Amino acid sequence: MSYEKQREAMVQRQIRARGITGEAILRAFGEVPRERFVPADMAEFAYEDGPLPIGEGQTISQPYIVASMIDAAAIGPDDRVLEVGAGSGYAAAVLSRIARQVFAVERHAILARQARERVEALGYDNLEIVAGDGMDGLPHEAPFDAILVAARSDEVPQALKRQLAKGGRLVIPVGGEDMQQLRHVLRTGEESWESHDIAPVRFVPLLPGAVPEDGAPAASNHRPARAKTLPESIADAAIPLGDIGDDSFAAAFDRFADRRVVMLGECSHGTHEFYAARAAITRRLVERHGFTVVAVEGDWPDAAAYDRYIRGLPQREGAPRPFRRFPTWMWRNTVMPGFLGDLRAINKRRGENDRVGFYGLDIYNMSGSIAAVLAYLDEHDPEAAAIARERYGCLTPWQADPATYGRAALRKGYAECEQPVVAQCRELLKRALEQDGESFGAAMNARLVTAAERYYRIMYYGGAESWNLRDSHMAETLDHLLEARGPGARAVVWAHNSHIGDARASEMGSVRGEHNLGQLIRERWGKEAALIGFGTHAGTVSAADDWDGERATKRVRPSRRDSYERLCHDSGVARFLLDLSSDPALARRLAEPRLERFIGVIYRPETERWSHYSEAALAGQFDAYVWFDETRALEPLAPHEPHDRGPQTWPFGV
Repeated sequence: MSYEKQREAMVQRQIRARGITGEAILRAFGEVPRERFVPADMAEFAYEDGPLPIGEGQTISQPYIVASMIDAAAIGPDDRVLEVGAGSGYAAAVLSRIARQVFAVERHAILARQARERVEALGYDNLEIVAGDGMDGLPHEAPFDAILVAARSDEVPQALKRQLAKGGRLVIPVGGEDMQQLRHVLRTGEESWESHDIAPVRFVPLLPGAVPEDGAPAASNHRPARAKTLPESIADAAIPLGDIGDDSFAAAFDRFADRRVVMLGECSHGTHEFYAARAAITRRLVERHGFTVVAVEGDWPDAAAYDRYIRGLPQREGAPRPFRRFPTWMWRNTVMPGFLGDLRAINKRRGENDRVGFYGLDIYNMSGSIAAVLAYLDEHDPEAAAIARERYGCLTPWQADPATYGRAALRKGYAECEQPVVAQCRELLKRALEQDGESFGAAMNARLVTAAERYYRIMYYGGAESWNLRDSHMAETLDHLLEARGPGARAVVWAHNSHIGDARASEMGSVRGEHNLGQLIRERWGKEAALIGFGTHAGTVSAADDWDGERATKRVRPSRRDSYERLCHDSGVARFLLDLSSDPALARRLAEPRLERFIGVIYRPETERWSHYSEAALAGQFDAYVWFDETRALEPLAPHEPHDRGPQTWPFGV
């Protein structure tokens, strides 16, 4: 879409549709080219419905907020207007298309110069942009019919109030760091003003002093310069991300392409953007950088069906459809068909040894793994199949509900199946070392049966041991995969943030004594592993009320003020990648413990603080962090996707 069409769509959808109908305002926004007021590498995002970074820790405001302030100030064609906090010059340019004369003050000299150059190139000759201290206003040009302040203040500066003409209007965000009120001040007399609040907003702070182009602060009135807030520092370090469908989105992750393992997280199991983003990043790492392993938080036998599809192999005769147990939407959703189709197309262009594979790391599908082991042995060694059936016989009553086996084993005080399933696993692992091909898959299924037997046996004792067994199994499975695929093999891993964020930097490790996949992989691979978390502020999510319940599209509450998510939201950047290795000072600040949100397949907003927040140190958990300010629910392949009852990720749900 051309910039002109994008501009027209912005006016109609972001401004008129939200109730601002003044023709002068709509014409002005339709005339001023917003793409000229953002950095060149951000021009493609110029008409998105949100703020954008412009350098020096500043942002260009959301178009609707600019329009709301102009509307509140009731700017007329004969007015003389002052804007404080000119930034890129965009709002001042829009004002110049409405008012008779506009003055704008910007404390950063470099931004003021760039803004002047832009408006001069556009021929807006009724607009003057100067570098200076906005708190002082522009007294030599006062009085003004209207003053607009594009930065927050704890209180309305007296200097600005006094530079209003009688009947003049001042619009300014007033309040603390987390939230402000957009305040309208009317001068009613020589020493009288009236004010009222319009709407809640969030702005960067109004700071004293001017900043020359060399970047050195120069306070004009001896007021101390304030250090940047964490949201401001995040905005400075953030690498803005465009649409997930654009090549530039996944290209931002090329910085991790030299790693042996790239782990891509999610803070919920039901968010569309997380799945779509991971699919785009993975496609690029596979196609352009030679990654050959895609390993996910799913069970080996189920993932094997997807693996056969992307390799162009027929499905096993009589094999059940994969991923049919709760929560089905995790791997049977509208993102997966396109992603698997892309991997299949890539594999068609490659030789057998270079093809990418799709593998499950998790522990739960005991019955599917037993069936896969027996099917392999029936075909290759019928005598061994008979022995395996006998060994697995003690598990047969429990396959539909392995948790029941755990209770029975606990009551008896011993695990009646442990020794036979371990023996079966050892034999198949030995066979896999001696042979190629499908024997490896059978051995991995046997490992899963062994781990699942132990998992359900120890789960009823409580504590950290069952979680630790599960994540140890996933880490060992990944190690086996990398070893089997050869010395040059590299893997992309999809799992929940609770699995990939180093447990030592959260309550998991420090309080509950748990380790996780990310910690184990970081200990194994060091700097060759990249742990990348994903987060969001608000939107919708696919989740259930209770375990094994119906999927619903649930509204996600806005993030808590004392959380990492709120810091990212307050940065004003809608989508970004934060490479924590690129800014050590910021990483140190983000290593201070705060609350972090975790949503699994169950979401209970009524008890969100205790059900879904845990204390963590973000920079200790992750090497990088991906942010989507607003997200939408992941859609299943069918609105009411059926599922078989079973404990796929019980009892944790993550």
